[in-house]
Amino acid sequence: MNTSRDQSLFIAPRRHMRLAIESALSEDIPSGQDLASESLFGPTDISHGHFLAKSSGILAGADIIELTYQALGAAITIDLEKHDGDPLEPGDVFARVEGPTIALLTGERTILNFMQRLSAIASLTHRFVKAVEGLGVRIADTRKTTPGLRALEKYAVRVGGGMNHRPDLSSSAMIKDNHLVGIQNKWDRISQARQTLGHWATLEVEVESHEDARRAVDAGADLVLLDNMDPATLKSIARDLRDQVTLEASGGITLDTVAAVARSGVHVISVGALTHSAGALDLSFELT
Repeated sequence: MNTSRDQSLFIAPRRHMRLAIESALSEDIPSGQDLASESLFGPTDISHGHFLAKSSGILAGADIIELTYQALGAAITIDLEKHDGDPLEPGDVFARVEGPTIALLTGERTILNFMQRLSAIASLTHRFVKAVEGLGVRIADTRKTTPGLRALEKYAVRVGGGMNHRPDLSSSAMIKDNHLVGIQNKWDRISQARQTLGHWATLEVEVESHEDARRAVDAGADLVLLDNMDPATLKSIARDLRDQVTLEASGGITLDTVAAVARSGVHVISVGALTHSAGALDLSFELT
């Protein structure tokens, strides 16, 4: 899969991965010892093992194998048979490893926990992308991510073929309904926010009606978030405003409904479920 796409998308956030791995290992081996493995094997025992898929999906997070063993201070030989973005089928071996038995066993669960999560996100994203293929719309994530793992989870969305929405509150401004509670003359305030932000910051405004979408454009919005609207309303707004502003549809969109939303003419469909409801792809490790 990944050979036909922009390889810059597959530059894994290794610094964030290292930090997440260190935190996970501190949970799993707080004393630095794996009592079961170290009671059975010595430091010179060497084993082989492999990581394999037990269900279909898209692989994401392969760098975590190397980085986890590095964090354990182990010299492990790793042979990746599949890479991020590659499809997986049950029984596919995606990595073979050789090295100290204790390290292979100690790192197993940390590696699988991360890769199962990231591969599930990539797999679900890929399903959404395929569902709107040829309809001229992009699938995007949201900020509904696991605290501390946002960079990793948004990377997995890219691996699955999706695009990233704003990464954080500091990168762009999105004015939502809670920002405007109790504010009089909200459109004047939004226009003022546009001036305050200056030319370098992107402004997105969430709206719930066609009229509000027009008002948001007049107030200087760069993007308009169309929240929880049916396809007919989305189509009407897209016909009116598509050439003036980027239109993003969001709110309760599923695999069953995403194609109808895409046909409305919006530019972007954002789906929180990509990260908050992806679950875990069934992956396994076997010592051989």
